[in-house]
Amino acid sequence: MVRVSKVRAGSIAEELEIVPGTELLSVNGRELRDFLDWEFLAADDDLVLEARLPSGEEVVYEIERPEGEAIGVELVPPTVRRCANRCEFCFIEGLPAGLRKNLYVRDDDYRLSFAYGNFATLSNVKERDIERILEYRLSPLYVSVHATPWEARKVLLNNPRVPDIVAQLTRLAVGGIQFHCQMVIVPGLNDGAVLEESLSDLWSLQDAVLSVAVVPVGLTQFSHLYTGTPMDATRASRLLEVTARWSERAMRERGEAWVFGSDELYLLAGRELPPASHYGEFAQIENGVGSVTALRDRVRASLASLPRLAGRRIGVVTGVSMAPLMPDLLDQLTEATGARFELIRVENSLFGPTTTTAGLLVGADMRRALADRYDLDMALIPAESINDNGVFLDEQSFINVREALPMPVYPSYDFIDVLTGESGVEHPRPRGGNAAA
Repeated sequence: MVRVSKVRAGSIAEELEIVPGTELLSVNGRELRDFLDWEFLAADDDLVLEARLPSGEEVVYEIERPEGEAIGVELVPPTVRRCANRCEFCFIEGLPAGLRKNLYVRDDDYRLSFAYGNFATLSNVKERDIERILEYRLSPLYVSVHATPWEARKVLLNNPRVPDIVAQLTRLAVGGIQFHCQMVIVPGLNDGAVLEESLSDLWSLQDAVLSVAVVPVGLTQFSHLYTGTPMDATRASRLLEVTARWSERAMRERGEAWVFGSDELYLLAGRELPPASHYGEFAQIENGVGSVTALRDRVRASLASLPRLAGRRIGVVTGVSMAPLMPDLLDQLTEATGARFELIRVENSLFGPTTTTAGLLVGADMRRALADRYDLDMALIPAESINDNGVFLDEQSFINVREALPMPVYPSYDFIDVLTGESGVEHPRPRGGNAAA
């Protein structure tokens, strides 16, 4: 079902008197099942739109719109297709009880893979879904491959009915669909020979596979399903040796690295991260591939634009994994601004000490780290730890946390976004006050 949630002022939809709650039924005689149908079928300039108003009245609109002009409706978010797998390493299975309900939704939706870059296993797609992907050319897709050998993949996804991913990707590739793939590596299950076979299978799909990310299994203290071996420095180093060998081959034969170890692998192994040139266009930066290198480059490129903040004392909250990389960045910021930056390393109180990512720190962690720091003029916290509604994973709002702390607190992605004054930091409020986010 496709239902209108909002009509933009001055739009074609408002002129037609379409109102929130209107159900959009078909375009040019083709049924609308979800937002994808609307996006693709309503792209024509001449439309016959069948709709049902909230009153129950059915209306047919004949629309001739200027080229490129939007009809002007926003849709009710679709029902998410749920995951049918029971992966031991699933992050949802590592959540504690008592969080907001939407955090426990295990989505596995190829539509969201295309629209938002969410990774999907393709284990629940049907023939009609494949045909739809091909018809609408939903490319690139972000695919959680994990392993290409069928039996190994059944074990990893804990789903004996999972389809053959190689056959799926091959059929889609023939139809012109491309992929960014990820492989979450579980020691003893999909490393070693399974990893080699998987990379070989993906390589054989040629330019259909745009990139492959190798990511270590991540566990929390609540990961009750996982029975395997955790990732450690030795295993991480072995995985990086594999990715390096395949990347070298890809550079020779295709002119790009193709397969990438996630930043977390380098941190676990204690190895230096590659330069920006290794990551090309940073295709999987949202998957933790090259994000640290990109951060370093953004800071380095922006140092000359930073204001002088001599005498200011600025706290920088981060997680355990990023803490060793911060001193060099903070030294550069100190030299450029004259401020004194203090690194505040915080362990995760919600997920436990095995969860070291800064973006998963919660409101309680911020309170604990900053509550007594009356000596700070301001504090920067990881912006990734807050969702679009301004809420941490433990359901504490950023506003409430900020108001409880004795200094101005700013969410920051790269230091530069705050220090250049975009949030009014040139004139922070005195200690004890609370600046707006």
